[in-house]
Amino acid sequence: MRIVVIGGTGHIGSHLVPRLVRAGHEVVSFARGTSQAYVDAPEWDAVERVAVDRERADSDGTFAEMVATRRPDAVVDLICFTPASAQALVDALRDRVGHLVHCGSIWRYGPSLKVPIREEEGTPPEGEYGIAKDAIARLLQRETASGGLATTSVDPGHIVGPGWMPIGPLGSLDPDVWLRLSAGDTLLVPDGGTQLMHHVHADDVAQIFERALERRDGASGEAFSAVAPSALSARGFAQIAAGWFGREASLRSVGWDEFRAATPAEHAGASWEHLHRNHCFSIDKAKRVLGYEPRYEPEAAILESIRRLIDDGGLEVATPLEV
Repeated sequence: MRIVVIGGTGHIGSHLVPRLVRAGHEVVSFARGTSQAYVDAPEWDAVERVAVDRERADSDGTFAEMVATRRPDAVVDLICFTPASAQALVDALRDRVGHLVHCGSIWRYGPSLKVPIREEEGTPPEGEYGIAKDAIARLLQRETASGGLATTSVDPGHIVGPGWMPIGPLGSLDPDVWLRLSAGDTLLVPDGGTQLMHHVHADDVAQIFERALERRDGASGEAFSAVAPSALSARGFAQIAAGWFGREASLRSVGWDEFRAATPAEHAGASWEHLHRNHCFSIDKAKRVLGYEPRYEPEAAILESIRRLIDDGGLEVATPLEV
């Protein structure tokens, strides 16, 4: 197929584009600038690259037609964040393109009532981002159900991989968490640390996108959670991570008020957003319909990210990794 990947040099696209080239597809990558992908691969030499500011082109009404005029058989949209943007693309692709695969988010579901959460069984979303992602997914499902464009939504968990900081044991990007764990210092953990987070390696997410493209008939009109085979609790994550540095995690459970008082507001807010959702998702549907076979458990994916950050001097730790 001829496939346009919107956001081709981002976290997912960096893995997806080489996968598609290796599978024999002709790939056009749309990205905001000329930045390199997170993963260097020889397959990029065969990719047509288009530099475009999606937000600006959406605002002047030209972006969707830019994609359609490339005459793709399928489109993968990795950077759509508003229903208006999604609708414009659908309208431009209808009757011209065979399949649109959209990148959603597990945050289209609110705090868990029962885990693992299966597609369409979660609680209503919270916050502007999750509400918008849920609205886009429902818009796409209505489009396909009405006999229009074939669409699929893929909802990743907390994406990790070499080249960027992963969501850490306290549900934030706070680098001090890693410094304290590697030093054996005490870490304050809100509400006992039993809350769950569901990570996923970027290449496993790319695998689901590739398989959805290959199995359009089964994927059409459906949504799939893209996560690792298991989820980590905050407390378990901290204990595993401390062990990478040869340490025993020293954890002290505190209430949210004490945690917020001791933590920079930005990181405390992120911790709340991730931990109070207490997310753990089922991948049964993706395995059954798409043949999804994730390669990474969450801790292996996170370790790969942390190792690269330390090697590149992007993360300060007290002692070297021992794994």
